[in-house]
Amino acid sequence: MPIYTFQQALSEAQRIKNLHVLLGNGFSIACRPNIFLYGKLYEKADFSKLSSTAKKAFEALGTQDFERVIKALRDAKLILESYGGTTQSFLDTLQADADGLRELLVQTIAHSHPAYPGEIEDQEYAACRVFIANFKTVYTFNYDLLLYWAQMHTHDGASPSSDDGFRKSEDDYDAAYVVWEPSQSHEQNTWFLHGALHVFDAGTEVQKYTWTNTGVRLIDQIRNALGKGLFPLFVSEGTSAEKLARIRHSDYLAKAYRSFSEITGALFIYGHSLAENDEHYLQRIERGKLSQLYIGLYSDPNSDENKLVIRRANQMTNNRRPSHPLSVSYFDASTANVWGK
Repeated sequence: MPIYTFQQALSEAQRIKNLHVLLGNGFSIACRPNIFLYGKLYEKADFSKLSSTAKKAFEALGTQDFERVIKALRDAKLILESYGGTTQSFLDTLQADADGLRELLVQTIAHSHPAYPGEIEDQEYAACRVFIANFKTVYTFNYDLLLYWAQMHTHDGASPSSDDGFRKSEDDYDAAYVVWEPSQSHEQNTWFLHGALHVFDAGTEVQKYTWTNTGVRLIDQIRNALGKGLFPLFVSEGTSAEKLARIRHSDYLAKAYRSFSEITGALFIYGHSLAENDEHYLQRIERGKLSQLYIGLYSDPNSDENKLVIRRANQMTNNRRPSHPLSVSYFDASTANVWGK
């Protein structure tokens, strides 16, 4: 199985009209591994407000992955309920720990996040913008602000080429935030598939916090909102089915899901391991109309983790309808130099 460099994969893909990219947590890790690696988030998380059992769940599973533990707790609750052999208070504890870990994950990302865009070097932004400029549409699973900051980091105040669909509110033009409406999304080319730290569901509208409208740093606005008990649009449910249920109940997330489902051409996947808890999106690739898939692999292609990636990718090609075949190629993720390193 050949492993391309990113540039080789990109050159081959130029024969295809539409190129898209799907970003996973590896995109953020490549920029700041000291913050966004699962282990680093776990180290910085304040478990003091949760039950003592919440942290023990990580130890029992031998992981520092929040989403894996959330899924395990919810699965355990369902199994024990079906067996009927435990107390309601214990079931409530499992549910409370799962819910508490979801909120703790948001709070930990927000409080350990770089405080302002200037903490990222100009050359890092420049490299990232060169990378994302290759693609017609950018889809991301990440909650952090790095992609948004990179897209906004233009020279001499030039307008960004990205469009996330958010506009000034027609009902309150001077509001401290901008809003998203389905009617504004026709030219949209950036989608936060699982929400983001700076995107909030206000009930009647989806709001995005901005620095431009307030002069207040985004991360400070987010931390202030969390301190008031407000929670960003954030899909971190444990299972793929639970995530999809959450997506279908949000106008914005549902439109993002439909957008991804309808893409044609070629999709590059960078920083994502085709994990089972994102199966709701992997199935959209499998059942969609994309003709070519380029998957970034880290380190040894024969590692256990990469073998799982390749196995799931092979399933996608095998399960495709004969009328819409899917070809899969692989590239060395390190050669993409997304942040110039």
